[in-house]
Amino acid sequence: MDAAYIASLREDIVFTETLCEQTLQFHTTWGLFSPRGIDAGTRLLLRHIKVADGDDCLDLGCGYGPIGLTLAKLSPNGQVCLVDKDFVAVDYAAKNARINGIENAESFLSNGFSHVGERRFHLITSNLPAKVGKEMLYLYLHDAYARLHPGGRLYVVTITGLRRFIERACKEVFGHYDKVKQGQDYTVAMAQKARDT
Repeated sequence: MDAAYIASLREDIVFTETLCEQTLQFHTTWGLFSPRGIDAGTRLLLRHIKVADGDDCLDLGCGYGPIGLTLAKLSPNGQVCLVDKDFVAVDYAAKNARINGIENAESFLSNGFSHVGERRFHLITSNLPAKVGKEMLYLYLHDAYARLHPGGRLYVVTITGLRRFIERACKEVFGHYDKVKQGQDYTVAMAQKARDT
C-alpha cells in the first residue's frame, strides 16, 4: 500500500442521504458503525418512528448521528441529545450537526445514560447493538423508562434474533410491547410509559 492510499483512508467519508424526507450530509470515518452509508436497521427504524415538533428526544448510541439529527430536523422546536460511549462518534455527530446547520442538537459522551443526568424526554430511540449483552440491554430499558415523560415513547431497532428478549424485557419494564415492524433481519419495537406515572 502506498502513502497516497494510506492518506486517503484518513480523509472523511462523505455522503448525502434523505431520511424521513430530510436531506442530510454526513461525514464519517473508518472505525465507526456503517461508515459508508446508512445501515438497514436505522433505515427501518426511521421509516416507522413517530415524532412531533416540540418533542425532546434522545438518540442512545448515536454513532455519527443519522437518527438523532433526523429527529432534530423533524422536531425543530424540541431539543435532541445524541449520546455515545465512543468519543469519535460524538465528535462526528457534533460535526454533522454543524455541517447541516442543526442548532437544536447536542452530542456528548455517555455510557448508556450515565451522563444524561436528570433530563426527561418525550422520545428515546436506539439502534440497539446486539453485542452489548442482555445485562446492558436491561439497563438501557430501565434507564429509558426512568427518563421518559409520562406518555413518552421508546423506539428501538434490533436484529430480529433479539426480538423475543426485547419483547419480554419491554413487558417487564414498561408493562407492554408493540412490535411496530418485523423484517427479515431487523425488528422495530415501541414501548410507551403510562401517562399516569
